[in-house]
Amino acid sequence: MAPKKREKDADRLAEYRGKRDAERTPEPVPEEKALPHGDDDTFVVQEHHARSLHWDLRFERDGVLVSWAVPKGLPWSPETNHLAVHTEDHPLEYATFEGDIPKEEYGGGKVLIWDRGTYETEKWSEREVKVVIHGSRVSGRYVLFKTRGRNWMIHRMDPPADPDAEPLPESLLPMLPVEKARLPRDQDAWAFEFAWGGKRTAAYVEGGRTRFTDGRGRAVDGPGGLGSRLGVALGARPALLDGELAVLDGRETYMIYDVPHLDGRPPLDVPYRRRRETLDELGLSGSLWQTAPWFPGDGDAVRAAAGEQGLPGVVAKRLDSVYEPGEESAAWRFVPSR
Repeated sequence: MAPKKREKDADRLAEYRGKRDAERTPEPVPEEKALPHGDDDTFVVQEHHARSLHWDLRFERDGVLVSWAVPKGLPWSPETNHLAVHTEDHPLEYATFEGDIPKEEYGGGKVLIWDRGTYETEKWSEREVKVVIHGSRVSGRYVLFKTRGRNWMIHRMDPPADPDAEPLPESLLPMLPVEKARLPRDQDAWAFEFAWGGKRTAAYVEGGRTRFTDGRGRAVDGPGGLGSRLGVALGARPALLDGELAVLDGRETYMIYDVPHLDGRPPLDVPYRRRRETLDELGLSGSLWQTAPWFPGDGDAVRAAAGEQGLPGVVAKRLDSVYEPGEESAAWRFVPSR
């Protein structure tokens, strides 16, 4: 349905009710027709963990929430347009809804409020909607325009929300360690990680989607299910993760040990210790991926544990080391277990 004003006696929530069982879903399912009330100035963006992660953009209009599903979220820059699929009108009560829709129900999955606030209408027609959004996470002028069927596009009309933000690189060569026979003498200045013996892999996560490159910066496929699940774990946060695909307990697992790009910032000059603390704060842990452990100042114990577990060795990294893409640096050292 196009987002236009309907006849006053039309039941704008008929399609919404027809897709839901009020006894099975926690979503609001009003029995009555929607009646125009309010100031037509409320908007909400909900993060929807359905079969595929997406964001639902909803505007109060004539007693209902006119809605679009935006697979990659609202664009932060006018340089990129995002697909927005027009969906059925939702009741106004949905603007405060958060909860778990049963998987067997329409739209099954977790719903979280990602942002909400007010908006102003500059234009509203069957094919084009121009609004000014005032939210806590996103603000600015946006236009939605119809392309074909239920498919629309959403475009940011203002300058970038964060002028200093940098997009994820197309490819980033990983920093490499030099090989040494012995651990550093001044171990208090270093942290130690297990060398997993896997394939060096970078993950580029944005808008709930993930792509991968190998140790030479070439595009590769990730293990089945890893990309979408990792995208869900990070949600709307763009990130470049550095790690390796290793076989642990018979299962290929993505071990993550650095974050060279996060939230529009490439912290390449940030010391290793701070990058690792930031990575730990992301809480990335799932069935197909893990944040690799790191151990400041305890190299002998880590090397002994690596040998006991049959791992090839340890990687010593200076706590103050910066990330040098594509460089083999003595600030990182691979030391064999034996």
